[in-house]
Amino acid sequence: MSQKNYTRREWLRRSAALGAISSAHLMLPRWMPRMAFSPRHQAPRGDVLICIFLRGGADSLNMIVPFGEEAYYAARPNLAIPRPDDNSAALKTIDLDGFFGLHPALANLHPIFANGQMKAIHATGSPDPTRSHFEAMSYMEFGTPGEKSVTSGWIARHLSTLDTGNTSPVRAVGWGTAAQKSLAGGIAPVVLKSIADYHLGGRVDVAMQLMQSINTLYQQDTEALAATANATVEAVDLIGKVDMNQYVPQNGAVYPEDDFSFGLKQTAAIIRADMGLEVACLDLGGWDTHAQQGSTEGEQAGLMNVLANGLAAFHQDMGPDMARVTVVVMSEFGRRLKENADIGTDHGHGGAMLVMSGQFATNSPVLTQWPGLDEEHLDNGDLAITIDYRNVLAEILQYRLNNPLLQEVFPNFTPEPVGLF
Repeated sequence: MSQKNYTRREWLRRSAALGAISSAHLMLPRWMPRMAFSPRHQAPRGDVLICIFLRGGADSLNMIVPFGEEAYYAARPNLAIPRPDDNSAALKTIDLDGFFGLHPALANLHPIFANGQMKAIHATGSPDPTRSHFEAMSYMEFGTPGEKSVTSGWIARHLSTLDTGNTSPVRAVGWGTAAQKSLAGGIAPVVLKSIADYHLGGRVDVAMQLMQSINTLYQQDTEALAATANATVEAVDLIGKVDMNQYVPQNGAVYPEDDFSFGLKQTAAIIRADMGLEVACLDLGGWDTHAQQGSTEGEQAGLMNVLANGLAAFHQDMGPDMARVTVVVMSEFGRRLKENADIGTDHGHGGAMLVMSGQFATNSPVLTQWPGLDEEHLDNGDLAITIDYRNVLAEILQYRLNNPLLQEVFPNFTPEPVGLF
């Protein structure tokens, strides 16, 4: 195939076609930024929402540790995190409220909990009983557990129903290997799979290789494709003004050198540029720890360290501006209470969510209707769910993002108060 040189707009116009090619994301390198943009709507704006998905089913029992419950230690002789008062342990649980505590790898989040700007919501999750990663993630991102006919994401429906007067082409940004399902449908978001010639670190040589592949699939300019391409160009023209090489985090913040932290740093830069960002989505994968999961150290501890260090750097960078930002962290399901024969944990049910924001209505670091871990209160060997995850999201939408249309965002569901805001 002969190589052709494209102008910037021609490259962007043609690359927009990639959004219709479901398998195209497999050709993209992990480092290349991907974004999903919602169309423009008008309405009064609240916080910037940052939604972080821990893909693979995070073991929340070893993240927000119920060290006050003996059944936890009986079920996990190798994996349990030592109690805060265990003087024989070099690494141990960091006490939050006398019953729950943080895994030591999450130590950088403890000051944020202590100053009242982070909360854990435990024994939460999706009520659908599936243990399939694919199904559980889809149900959670669509916001409709057990309903397979819905193909729009809860964030897309939120943006579609909120009229704020925000005319920015970058209301929503998704960092990751592909646009998150929570951004899909409803508002027909523009998906930008590859960016080479603006300041967020693209490589033109890889982009040209990608373009050669796209050209075999790209046939003609339909009217819909032209509209998508134009919206893509508009978004990139705006966001391309953010020069990551020149961005200096505030308040002495230093971001670690990993993809997750870089996504948070890019998000902070866009927030600082005041471009009208309302939602950013990030993924952190690798939580499917069936074997050799580790306790205070090991595979999951390493992931928790990445999560905590990135969030702590972002929180420090935002400083007083956290008053207009809310971060929510979730996973598709938790892990089983009992460790398995491979010193890991299998797919479970109930888990925990984290919320970081500038202000809360409660002083409690952990909100829960704790069911207990004794056999009679387990859900088929798993932590039972007592708080539907949609209750947490609905409270964020209503009180921090100024969207009262919860029935449209979460159809056939009546939210119950959690007490966060």
